[in-house]
Amino acid sequence: MSEFLESVPEVGVRPRDAIILPPISRMRAEVWALAWPVIISFALDSILGLAAMLMVGRLGAEAVGAVGLATQILGAVRAGIAAVGTGTVALVARYIGANDRDNAEEVLKQSVVWGVLVSTVIAIPVIVFAAPLITLFQVKGNMAAMGARYLQVVMLAEPFQGVFLMCASALRGAGDTRTPLWIGGIIDVLAIVLNYVLIFGKFGFPALGVDGSAVATLIAIAIGGLLFFWALSLDGMVLNFRWHRLWPDRGLGWRILRVGNPAAIEQLVIQFGFVAYVGFVASYGDKEVAAYFIGVRILALSFLPGFGFSNASATLVGQGLGAHDPEFSRKAGWISTQLSIVLMSAMGAVFVIFARPIAKLFIDDPQVIDYTVAFMYALGAAQPLMAIDWTITGALRGAGDSQFPLFGSLAGFYGMRLFLTILIAWHHGPILWIWWSLLADYIVRSSMKTWRFRTGKWATIEV
Repeated sequence: MSEFLESVPEVGVRPRDAIILPPISRMRAEVWALAWPVIISFALDSILGLAAMLMVGRLGAEAVGAVGLATQILGAVRAGIAAVGTGTVALVARYIGANDRDNAEEVLKQSVVWGVLVSTVIAIPVIVFAAPLITLFQVKGNMAAMGARYLQVVMLAEPFQGVFLMCASALRGAGDTRTPLWIGGIIDVLAIVLNYVLIFGKFGFPALGVDGSAVATLIAIAIGGLLFFWALSLDGMVLNFRWHRLWPDRGLGWRILRVGNPAAIEQLVIQFGFVAYVGFVASYGDKEVAAYFIGVRILALSFLPGFGFSNASATLVGQGLGAHDPEFSRKAGWISTQLSIVLMSAMGAVFVIFARPIAKLFIDDPQVIDYTVAFMYALGAAQPLMAIDWTITGALRGAGDSQFPLFGSLAGFYGMRLFLTILIAWHHGPILWIWWSLLADYIVRSSMKTWRFRTGKWATIEV
């Protein structure tokens, strides 16, 4: 892959001395210092998702399924933005490691420009074709109608989401994981309040139901994007946003996208695979669909260490390579993975033990509760493997090696999970077998990516 990528110094105009990296003996502390704000940030996002799902759950299984289906499409839509964000983290981390703030800030600016452009271009057709997209999941009637409306409203926030994600990615690549935390915390609290007010019609507002949840999300994301612009104008920030010459730089934009494109392709293809996966689940009935999305929402909390340590490994691996210290990068990847396994396994165990009382908080349908508990058992068992997958993926992407994680994820999802799901559905097997197919998926993913990191080839890739 290195022959297709330019070296970092070619973008800059002035060579700089590399930063002084912390000693490897303090690596655990460094990893944790970067990871915990990201963990809390995603925890707040998950709490928002759980709170919104709890409120929507009071509207019935159809409402839960509608929001879940729209959210699934949102995941595919944001694959394009993910390309910019992944490239941003890798390039900013390299420049910070090389002590080159000027080029790091230029990457920040261009990532925001391209993030807004990409998100806007993608959002327009999704808004226009929201109803046909929802029907891809083999659902119809009220659930499909609610899901389409929810999707259309939330998609209006995508340009602001582009700003939010790019600014957060750049700051995390520069080692500042706390600013995204407090900005994210503000908008999450705001979104929870707005969901309550607009879903149920409080304080004189009309009760909008599922539509109210979508409007709440739109308002919160827009405010979050504006808050990032304000924060990046303050003195003392690790990066500042430069407003002059605010137009797309095709050269730098293409370099950002070249690093991130495999990550975007991975997410996009996986999300399309999930359309088929959820379609097979939907063939069993609305209750199974509701159980799937409730279970994912609940166990999203146990995924949080994976997000945090994936970010920490990406930042430290990138900075280590920028400072020409691959041993530092290697150590950062392994220690991040170890910590992630411990915490994700512990949290997964808690959710498995208390699966039934937790599921009862979301819905009062006994059959949906039974399905949700069964799904939580399967997802909980996969937590150690998911920890390896996510954290090693972060390390590889931080090094600019974003193609191999694509291959590993496709092999696991399509070669195992979707293939097994097709066989199970074709032979009318129980839904529980489909739930457990995800374990085979993550065995393949984690094995392939661990092997790749062990080879050390990522250390020779130039971005």
